[in-house]
Amino acid sequence: MSEAQHYLDSLPNPEAVEIGHLVDKLLLDAYRMNASDIHIEPWNSSILVRLRLNGLLQELVSFPLDYMEKLSGRLKVMANLVSYETDRPQEGHAQVGQEMGGVELRMSFFPVLCGGEFGSDVKGEKIVIRIFDPNRRSFQLEDLGFEPDTLDSFQRLLTRPSGMILLTGPTGCGKTTAIYAAMTYLGNLYGSKYSISAVEDPVEYKLPMVSQAQINSAKEFTYPIALRSLMRQDPQVIMVGEIRDPETASIAVQAGLTGHLVISTIHSGSTAGVFARMINMNIEPFLLASSVIGIMGLRLIRKNCVYCAQPYQADSSLLSLTTESFQEEASFRAGDGCEHCAMTGFEGQISVTELLETSEPMREAIVKKMPSRKLQEIAVQNGMRTLWESGLQRVKNGDTPFEEMIRSVPYDPL
Repeated sequence: MSEAQHYLDSLPNPEAVEIGHLVDKLLLDAYRMNASDIHIEPWNSSILVRLRLNGLLQELVSFPLDYMEKLSGRLKVMANLVSYETDRPQEGHAQVGQEMGGVELRMSFFPVLCGGEFGSDVKGEKIVIRIFDPNRRSFQLEDLGFEPDTLDSFQRLLTRPSGMILLTGPTGCGKTTAIYAAMTYLGNLYGSKYSISAVEDPVEYKLPMVSQAQINSAKEFTYPIALRSLMRQDPQVIMVGEIRDPETASIAVQAGLTGHLVISTIHSGSTAGVFARMINMNIEPFLLASSVIGIMGLRLIRKNCVYCAQPYQADSSLLSLTTESFQEEASFRAGDGCEHCAMTGFEGQISVTELLETSEPMREAIVKKMPSRKLQEIAVQNGMRTLWESGLQRVKNGDTPFEEMIRSVPYDPL
């Protein structure tokens, strides 16, 4: 039973609650369960609290809707926000005590309607708290769980003197962790001999030997403005938190062409599709072909709990997607659930990667504006292992169930 639930059960009546004490219990539960986010949301006649554990939401506790105003007010005081305003979004952050390792909380408040009746005008707020714990986050490339050959290739790309390296994938797939690990690797490799600068929105963790700037749109400090100024700072490595618009893309590409190593993230439906995405941002294909040296597609999947993982039989419909030799060699395993994994069967996450290196045939195809599917075929012919193949290898090794892998990794038999 969670600390929050135990506290609620101990109350003689719901009105006896001490909101500050309840908030402390919720935060302590999230910290002990290694949650990345806390979702507090009014549903019908109650408030539901869920934790994001290993990428998925899991219900923690629920309590009366009457707590909404006091709960929101308490959290806003912690985040130095306007506690009495509930009809507009607000964002803030707070630091907690050493009983939770001094982690940082990023809070987001969003006005919603609640009350359970259709057309209800009862006002409430959805609250999401992101937990940043540097003590539990490793920024070492070796600790990210990359496949050995992918790790070697990625490190080789990072030692190139110039060009652009892009990371792509959906929200929460580990792009930020990987990009921080890349900068940590370069800092450890070159020390004070290299100038490494980063522009982010926001800065999530402070890294040693890296000059990090945070975007502030209210002060007109945007990615394009920051990058133009940064180019006069004599950096050798530039990290751009995310390429969102044509202007940022253009400056980043030019930086990669003029003797800088640029590392950034971009949202795209596929790894090979990054080129089409940037061409749609009005970047000339020949510039992309010359500047982009590698793109890594990332996914995170939940890892079997080592304490309760057992052999199991994968679903026949999934096995039909594989070969007979794969089925004979695979070690299918799944967690049953135990106290070590909060009865989920999973403990932690592992990465599934797809690293596209820009070869000469790939450059020629980019200049010709070939479709993303054709670019992927060329990458595979030049040795790229697809996300699907990497995911199957994780299943084959018994790292995760087949059902978990296919939930996050797109089926692609190419």
